[in-house]
Amino acid sequence: MCSAQDSGMSMAGVRMVTRSRSRDLGTGPRGGGDEAPLRRGEAAAEGKKSHSPAKRQRKTQKLSVTYEASDHEKGEGAKPPEAPGWEPPDWQQQLVNIRTMRSGKDAPVDQLGAEHCYDPSAPPKVQRYQVLLSLMLSSQTKDQVTAGAMQRLRARGLTVDSILQTDDSTLGTLIYPVGFWRSKVKYIKQTSAILQQRYGGDIPASVAELVALPGVGPKMAHLAMAVAWGAVSGIAVDTHVHRIANRLGWTKTATKSPEKTRAALEAWLPRELWSEINGLLVGFGQQTCLPVHPHCQACLNRSLCPAARSLCRP
Repeated sequence: MCSAQDSGMSMAGVRMVTRSRSRDLGTGPRGGGDEAPLRRGEAAAEGKKSHSPAKRQRKTQKLSVTYEASDHEKGEGAKPPEAPGWEPPDWQQQLVNIRTMRSGKDAPVDQLGAEHCYDPSAPPKVQRYQVLLSLMLSSQTKDQVTAGAMQRLRARGLTVDSILQTDDSTLGTLIYPVGFWRSKVKYIKQTSAILQQRYGGDIPASVAELVALPGVGPKMAHLAMAVAWGAVSGIAVDTHVHRIANRLGWTKTATKSPEKTRAALEAWLPRELWSEINGLLVGFGQQTCLPVHPHCQACLNRSLCPAARSLCRP
């Protein structure tokens, strides 16, 4: 915002240089008829005497005032304007097209995602625990399988205490056939014990604390923050989001892992869209942009997708 000083020369931003056109008084040699300067009392007395000889009139000092622009005004040291950040050329139209294709909300994630797997009648703390557990089960597992395992667990009363009281063999039977179910039995037990000891049976409210739990990765942590706590902490990137972002050219360079894709997306995607992207792209990946043999002919982005030429079949 411009101030009154911005419209003209800023007095605070200039240096005044004065140059005298005559010799400074009292600095020359005492001689050549120059009188020694009077002391203050003597000068006052001399001025009151009307009969004293008239003092030599001092010439009026003429000052030449010039203004030198400050470094800021000269531009010295000023930072050049930042260039606009990188963003994919067609991302806005691509996003509109994906929203159109996903308008039916009929993908598995729309009915079986983490926000649908907890008991809405349970206390809030128990709901949050169930959300986290469903996310731990969902890794490398189809939504339908995760939902089935959650139903079996909830039927026995799914709380931190109930899980800790369940032996490993029974827990394994309840969650099978989720991917890596044996490892998940161990992680669920360890994480549940930590939640009971450190958080009073609740789940942490930060990504850093969530990813410190056994079996909890960044994608799960960001989704837990969104679903359990209602906070947008980052973009949750799974295999679907990772694949589609690279196919659409939504990363400046190709990324090799979901975490690198997350960082690449967060670098340019407006924050107000972060909470939408996971569910939108996961469903799109489940129905249209499949890992193998994607349905390019039915995709509204086929003319805008950099990968369409190599993926689409006539």
